[in-house]
Amino acid sequence: MNFIQRVLHRPFFIKLFHWEYWPFNVVYAPIIFVWFWFCLRARSLFFFSASNPTIQNGGFLMESKMSIYDLIPQQYFPRTLFFPLHTAAEIVVASVREAQLKYPLIGKPDMGGRGRGVKKLDDEIALKEYAKTSPLDFLVQEFIPFELEVGIFYYRYPGDTSGKISGIVRKEFLSVVGDGHSSIEELLNKEKRFILQIETLQKTYGPSLQEVLPVNEIRELVPYGNHARGAMFLDDSHLVDAQLTASIDAVCKQIKGFYYGRMDVRYASWEDLRNGRNFGIVEVNGAGSEPTHMYDPKHSIFFAWKEIIRHWNILRKISLLNHRKGIPYLSYKDGVAMMRENAVLEKKLDELYD
Repeated sequence: MNFIQRVLHRPFFIKLFHWEYWPFNVVYAPIIFVWFWFCLRARSLFFFSASNPTIQNGGFLMESKMSIYDLIPQQYFPRTLFFPLHTAAEIVVASVREAQLKYPLIGKPDMGGRGRGVKKLDDEIALKEYAKTSPLDFLVQEFIPFELEVGIFYYRYPGDTSGKISGIVRKEFLSVVGDGHSSIEELLNKEKRFILQIETLQKTYGPSLQEVLPVNEIRELVPYGNHARGAMFLDDSHLVDAQLTASIDAVCKQIKGFYYGRMDVRYASWEDLRNGRNFGIVEVNGAGSEPTHMYDPKHSIFFAWKEIIRHWNILRKISLLNHRKGIPYLSYKDGVAMMRENAVLEKKLDELYD
């Protein structure tokens, strides 16, 4: 690797030359005037709260994941238990045993995003440690066994009999392929996307990153389809068709009060997913959802701005229609309180997990 290549493989330059890693505020600042224009037209800074009436704040910020799972028919998501902060580890283990949840499990904070605090729990020892160290209310759920994952952006205008899919993102998990002589850490250093995750992976795996994998052995290091955790997001929106739309629409219409957001799904095969078979919902996100297919490396920042604005406009229209039916917007006082509470939560999550 020559000098220029070494420079370009440094985290600062990786982030600088790939907009998908830019900070949230940097990406959104140039188009924030559009958001305020939509607020002005709706005569509310917090119009989005009416988009999904059954989800706290419309699912924009500070919504409980468990409260959303409670809206979803049980057959579509993994069995999940909720535990308040400071629940004794022994009680968590006993509850998991009583519910007969099967390992591996997933632990995740009840609030927050970007995959922070999400951890795969392979046994009771890992479960106890997670329960002891969790700084927030948390969930424990069974791991969805299907290997493939997509995020499907869905919306339905109130009064319409069917909804639409506005984007699909396919997620490739962070994994390396052995060459018979390089350590896992050396393999990570060959891929710019993975370099940004090395520090976190060192904390997770420690000395085992020095293991040399046999030729062509694949080692998955992060089993979550999260961009901030190293997953590659690829735009598969071209795969939207009538059959897939009908299958997803049938599921989403069973989620009471859900009109707008992204559904993250693990599935066995594309044909099964198209026909509504062999899949599990990882999460449903509401008004705060991003059209994450925009993070495909092939897309420019201009494409991202276009998609963000397009989805903001859909959100505005849905919120306005619900408001006309009597769904109130969040008051200014409550909206400001929500923003402040979220700022505190984000700071806490950043300090603990970033």
